[in-house]
Amino acid sequence: MSELSGLYALWLREVIVFSRERSRVVAALVQPLTWLVIFGTGLGSAVVLTGIETGVGSAVGGNAGITYQMFIFPGIMCMTVLYGCLFFGLYIIMDKRVDFLKEVLVAPLNRTTIFFGKVLGGATDSIIEVVILLALGAAFFGIHLTPATLALTLLLIFILMIAVVSLGLTIGSLMDSPEGFGLIGSFVIFPLFFLSGALFPVNNLPSWLYAFVRVNPVSYTVDGLRTLILGIGSFGLAVDFGVTAAFALVMVVIGTQAFARMKL
Repeated sequence: MSELSGLYALWLREVIVFSRERSRVVAALVQPLTWLVIFGTGLGSAVVLTGIETGVGSAVGGNAGITYQMFIFPGIMCMTVLYGCLFFGLYIIMDKRVDFLKEVLVAPLNRTTIFFGKVLGGATDSIIEVVILLALGAAFFGIHLTPATLALTLLLIFILMIAVVSLGLTIGSLMDSPEGFGLIGSFVIFPLFFLSGALFPVNNLPSWLYAFVRVNPVSYTVDGLRTLILGIGSFGLAVDFGVTAAFALVMVVIGTQAFARMKL
């Protein structure tokens, strides 16, 4: 078996498993839709009542056509990726328990190939969820993209997926129990999401909080998606793509090392 055919086989296995778990797609979409409908509507009404809308307006260049639901939509997309891709690392623990990894490792494949097969499989699963979310955004939340911006949006979100799946697989390769993975995963996800500017504009933050936002790589993905989807942003699209790609590269390197040293 060649490395390329082995990579394809591992990717295909993850896609087939995903296609057989339709409830997983529904569950993955319920959370972001809940945030958009309930949180977006509830806090959106509070924004109007308390005058926070002025702060959002300054961040978006005074574009009155952007609602709070539209403003948080890019951040909710990133939240979907964070939860879906990071917890994909749980499958490593499950594969250890059913000895699937032992069966794979006896094949004449490099562990790096196995790792990339898992990464691409997890990213493919999540890109399907994101496409569905974008379709729902266009239908119900006023999100409209040109073919060019759609392609760039999917590219940027795919790069983030590579990074987060690699992070999840890294954690999974080091853990032996789903409970331990869940604890560590939640500890990682919360700061990445809440300190990304997903739910609030970052322009007028206190300096100490703004510093945390700037060192969070997910902040740049949120900003890049907001630039592509809504035409607003703080850091510049080239910087957003560069930081997200650097984050993915670092996590792939760390993930391949952790996967190569993983004990079964």
